[in-house]
Amino acid sequence: MPYAITKRCIQCDNCVPQCPTGAIKVMEGDYWIDPNLCNNCQGYVAPQCIVSCPVNSPVPWQAKKGRCKVEARTVPSPDLFPDGKSHPFASAIAIWELCNVLAQRQSLPWETDAAGEVYYQRQINGGKGVIAFRITDTINSESSVALKGEQALSVIETFDIRAACLHLLYAAYVTNLDKPWEEEFIISDRQIEEYLGLDKRKDLGKSTKLSLIKQLAQQPCKFIVCLSLPRQGKIKQVSLEKSRVWHLLDIQHHFQADELGCKHLVGLTFKIKAGQWAKYFLNRQGCKERTAFYQYGTLPKALLSNIMSIWQQHEGAARMMLWLLFKTKMGREQRVTVPTLMRIAYGDRKLNQVALQPERQRLLRVFESDLEILNHYGLKPAFDPVTYPAEIQPLWAKLSDIPEDAEAALEFWTDDGSNNNRLTDAAPRGKWNRLMNARILYFELPHAWESLAKSKKPRSTNRKTNLKSPATLSTEYILEARKKLGLSQRDLAQLTGKSQSWIRDIENGRFQAKLEDQMLLRRVLGMH
Repeated sequence: MPYAITKRCIQCDNCVPQCPTGAIKVMEGDYWIDPNLCNNCQGYVAPQCIVSCPVNSPVPWQAKKGRCKVEARTVPSPDLFPDGKSHPFASAIAIWELCNVLAQRQSLPWETDAAGEVYYQRQINGGKGVIAFRITDTINSESSVALKGEQALSVIETFDIRAACLHLLYAAYVTNLDKPWEEEFIISDRQIEEYLGLDKRKDLGKSTKLSLIKQLAQQPCKFIVCLSLPRQGKIKQVSLEKSRVWHLLDIQHHFQADELGCKHLVGLTFKIKAGQWAKYFLNRQGCKERTAFYQYGTLPKALLSNIMSIWQQHEGAARMMLWLLFKTKMGREQRVTVPTLMRIAYGDRKLNQVALQPERQRLLRVFESDLEILNHYGLKPAFDPVTYPAEIQPLWAKLSDIPEDAEAALEFWTDDGSNNNRLTDAAPRGKWNRLMNARILYFELPHAWESLAKSKKPRSTNRKTNLKSPATLSTEYILEARKKLGLSQRDLAQLTGKSQSWIRDIENGRFQAKLEDQMLLRRVLGMH
């Protein structure tokens, strides 16, 4: 049971050094006990704040009742996601890599340099550049001192994958600034609650939410980056030495007192500024002059709430989802191997340690379950029909082809029973080894993600060309051509990399295939 300080406090300062957990803080000239740190002085005969107080000011803490009101509050920066769906965000290599570090944490190969500083390093730009991250325990000082040894590793263990959501929010806010390496932005707890979907969590009290938000908001600000990239045209060599990714300039605590004078924390405001990386990678004027980059992408709002929903039970799926946010920015046709996805989801160490058959089966079940979670949230994998055929695909992917119509479903199961490979058959021998060579062609993206995968527009030329678009491919032609070749719907689905339900819907006229899909069908069916 935590304690609170009433208005009887005479500010004698006796209690502060006696508190074993450091829960007693001085905020705006008043003493306040953080209820999330106070543990009732476990291991002591009596609470030390009561023992040391000459006026018996501390009393048992009670949760605040009624609405939380803040009279004077710093005006935050304008809200993100004006359309309720997405918002631009900085997608530079420093942002991408820090997102991966926050997501994978201990799974990464952390090393120690000659000075004892713990760091994570990776080659970038085809081996021409390098990026490294170190940990610091300060969040508001200009000087960045990297932690060493066990101290750094203990801090890494406290990092939370949900802090990657705050990191992405910061990256979205800086796109609203002209010079983000000089300007600052302000974000409030109310905004963070709304972005992450915490405002809908009725099972969490206000104090718990504020404690969580404060913890997550500070974690992205504990990283310092070293970055080196060679000269590219007019853009000079990029060289950053132990530069903060984010500067947390100030945290404002907003309190409301009850009738006893006990102060209750009812709000937080964070003042943040981007590090020097923004001068190289988020410089509008420099981009126009071709002396710097302006690298940005689109952040779907639904991604943040999805991560907050699945992080605990499906952390592997959350890691892959964050990684795909940046990967899909490079284009829709980004083939990914299964070992790559497994390393993103579970780390090199865990993948390399899987040697026995039971361990492989266990990891395989987790991986297929995480793929199903991605599919549930609209990130639908398109399996390569050559390296990732139906017999080694997850069961949920096979069951998705079952028609909803009863007669069609009966025909489906009849055809399945007559095949050599049936849906209900056990996995073939050597499935693990085959998966180590399997690929996913691409991920079908949710509507809010579609803008990420759009290819760049071709440069306009002065010459006008009149290109005739190919005639629309009718359902009758597709059905007739498939039967002439003696292909079943499943066979055609494997050849095109689509699902059987997609082929069935096309042939039934439920929707019309896109132009690129029509070209794919023409090529597979030999229709020129």
